[in-house]
Amino acid sequence: MDHALLIGDTGGIGQALRAELESRGITVTGLSRATGLDVTDEASVEAALKPLTGPYDLVFVATGALTNGQGPEKTLRHLSPAEFTAQMHLNALGPALVLKHALRLMPRDRRAVFAALSARVGSIGDNHLGGWYSYRASKAALNALIHGAAIEIGRTRKHAIVACLHPGTVATRFTENYPDHDKVTPDVAATRLIDVVTALTPDQSGGFFDYAGREIPW
Repeated sequence: MDHALLIGDTGGIGQALRAELESRGITVTGLSRATGLDVTDEASVEAALKPLTGPYDLVFVATGALTNGQGPEKTLRHLSPAEFTAQMHLNALGPALVLKHALRLMPRDRRAVFAALSARVGSIGDNHLGGWYSYRASKAALNALIHGAAIEIGRTRKHAIVACLHPGTVATRFTENYPDHDKVTPDVAATRLIDVVTALTPDQSGGFFDYAGREIPW
């Protein structure tokens, strides 16, 4: 793996991913809000990716948010159409639009990986607590989009790997108000994630994996 395209390289996890990739000798091209990229706007995604020529052995989408301002819903009574729609646009549609326009930048003749940050709470089978309706639904939608795209891409790109990754609970400004004794630093999360990316094989394309490479139920 020589070249990577990192979407969201200025965020808490994104910065750590850039540092980890560069520490492994990988050249990183980064795009984010700081460069004018809005992943929820297809025109913005297309304009940001159009000048790039690649090829990129890794395209990693590290964008997303727990909330659009309201905060994760503790009860169905708190479900808000505005929050739900915003979460869907950012967490699900955004990475899918990046994949749509970045696919041409990935090599056909060798291993190439497209990875998007998902979350374990997006697993329907692993949901035993309820709540967090908008965030859960947006990550479940992301998983469905990426899984479906992996099937299509695999028909013509036998070396391609398309996957969703759960980084664990990472200590960033997005999670500071949500206590969790198992939080890890962005640096630790980045190391784990890139280890998983490095180990994935084409027969795992379309999968949903945690930071240790274990498959998560849909």
